[in-house]
Amino acid sequence: MGASNAKNVRDRSHDEAMAEAFQADPAYAAELLNSILEDGEQGELLIALRQMAKAFGGISAVAEKAHLNQTQMYRTLSEEGNPALSSLVAVLKVMGLRLAVQPVKVDRIEATAA
Repeated sequence: MGASNAKNVRDRSHDEAMAEAFQADPAYAAELLNSILEDGEQGELLIALRQMAKAFGGISAVAEKAHLNQTQMYRTLSEEGNPALSSLVAVLKVMGLRLAVQPVKVDRIEATAA
């Protein structure tokens, strides 16, 4: 890698690099979100959604396409955000994604103990 390429890599923020990855590979974005949802870390989910919003034109553009108030969108995706299901569904739809429910493998012992 040349000196100018190395400088460009260092100058890019992590969010910008992730935005480029999401643009280049939407399946990667879906895989990442599913992994985060599996772990149940809401803060990580909001970080990933903010990064993804950059890939789709920024929070303002995503809010407009999702028919959401821009201020509400910033609050929703903030560190303290608590997105309503309807907002989350609308944002994901703009990004070409959707929520889905999948069965979780449960041990027989746990299932019979309930």
